[in-house]
Amino acid sequence: MDKIHNKSTINSDRPKTGRAALFIGGVIVLFIAISPILFYSYRSFPTVKVWETSFFTLETGFRDWNAYAWYLIGKIVPLYLLLLWFFTCKHWWHWIILVPIAMYSFQLWGLINESGGYDELEIYYLIPLMMFLIPAVYLIRARLFNSLHDDDLGTFEEDLLAKKTLWGQIKDLFR
Repeated sequence: MDKIHNKSTINSDRPKTGRAALFIGGVIVLFIAISPILFYSYRSFPTVKVWETSFFTLETGFRDWNAYAWYLIGKIVPLYLLLLWFFTCKHWWHWIILVPIAMYSFQLWGLINESGGYDELEIYYLIPLMMFLIPAVYLIRARLFNSLHDDDLGTFEEDLLAKKTLWGQIKDLFR
């Protein structure tokens, strides 16, 4: 006999996680789609140095509030998109995205504090993070490469301890 398909039988065959994944994917797409609107929201800020309303009075060290908002949103939107990318990326290398996330975070912190030398000192804070993250990601890459080619750990350690020229090390990075 023919099986009658109605909405209840069709929907019961689908896994519930598919709907949740579709909903979460839709929310992520929405967050990405509104990023241009967020980026151009700086235009709604006033072009005065002292912003006075019936609720508050704010003064900025910038030329005006519009310029401050332009700088601020220029740091927030890339940080927002990088964080979205970091938390949704399924690749093994996604940890390296923490370097630009940290860079934008330090720039944003300096901008919020209006500390003066914008976008200049964050490299001194990033160097320790980069000294840890870059070798760690490379080590993960090397271990994955060796596991795919069925090399044992002894061969991997010998390769790491072998003395190589600078050019040999660069060639190994891209093999």
